Amino acid sequence: MLQLSYVNQMRWERFRHNRRGYWSLWIFLTIFILSLFAELVANGRPLLVRYEGHWYVPLVKNYSESDFGGPLATAADYQDPWLKKQLEEHGWALWAPVRFGARSINYDTATPFPSPPSAQNWLGTDANGGDVLARILYGTRISLLFGLMLTFCTSVIGIMAGALQGYYGGKVDLLGQRFIEVWSGLPTLFLIILLSSVIQPGFWWLLGITVLFGWMTLVSVVRAEFLRTRNFDYIRAAQALGVSDHAIMLRHMMPNAMVATLTLLPFVLCGSVGTLTSLDFLGFGLPLGSPSLGELLLQGKNNLQAPWLGIAAFVSTALLLSLLIFIGEAVRDAFDPNKAV
Repeated sequence: MLQLSYVNQMRWERFRHNRRGYWSLWIFLTIFILSLFAELVANGRPLLVRYEGHWYVPLVKNYSESDFGGPLATAADYQDPWLKKQLEEHGWALWAPVRFGARSINYDTATPFPSPPSAQNWLGTDANGGDVLARILYGTRISLLFGLMLTFCTSVIGIMAGALQGYYGGKVDLLGQRFIEVWSGLPTLFLIILLSSVIQPGFWWLLGITVLFGWMTLVSVVRAEFLRTRNFDYIRAAQALGVSDHAIMLRHMMPNAMVATLTLLPFVLCGSVGTLTSLDFLGFGLPLGSPSLGELLLQGKNNLQAPWLGIAAFVSTALLLSLLIFIGEAVRDAFDPNKAV
């Protein structure tokens, strides 16, 4: 079992003392795990099928209609009433709690799209007939994975840049600061809009563009910490003993800088999730039809006669971002030694 040091134990106690942040962490982890296994929660195909004595796993393998007694060799449409009847008469099927996936369309509705919440669609359908709950679940997974990857990439680049500037100082710091001032002054959103009109945006393309313009967040924090510690006696002693610059930065100076960095990471993640949501809302994010919280917000704006769209999108987005903010506040308290437990 992992044994924490006394300092880390006190940090964990201060984190737990912030009840709002502590419970927000567990709620966030629950949502994140559910989104990672979204196919088991919301899926337009059965998880397991027993048909005429044979086992089928549509969750991981595609089957044709002829495998279930149909005349065609086309892909099986499990939302087809005929196929549902075949499965009921000649076997059984294990379905997910929500019988619709990210791109499933419910044609069996009594009202036109977008249809209100019902027993079939717990949060209703969107303007394209997709299940709102399923699209929120899949959209949350994409948003969180995008935010985590963006946070990791920008943090690594920002920490490296800040460490180099703070440790060497002089011309390295001066030129680095001037470059950051110019680079951060570029209109990022405008450039993304221009590039989106030329290149078809995708997940990795958006990630690369946002990393390219968003790595400056942690530079100032790490740079300030390295500038503060580079003249300490133990750093001077290590330099006099011939310890390499890489070892000094990594072993002796980086732990001091990571305290402030870890405090800011939940807020950076919150901003990363908000970046993708904003781009999708403006229509310059993921490809058309991809499940996205921003795209659902846009549908809510364009379909004011269907208030469930806007309410569901707003509540899910606000809940996700609020949880990250509360976790960030608890992490900030955990690294503050002046906070009493």
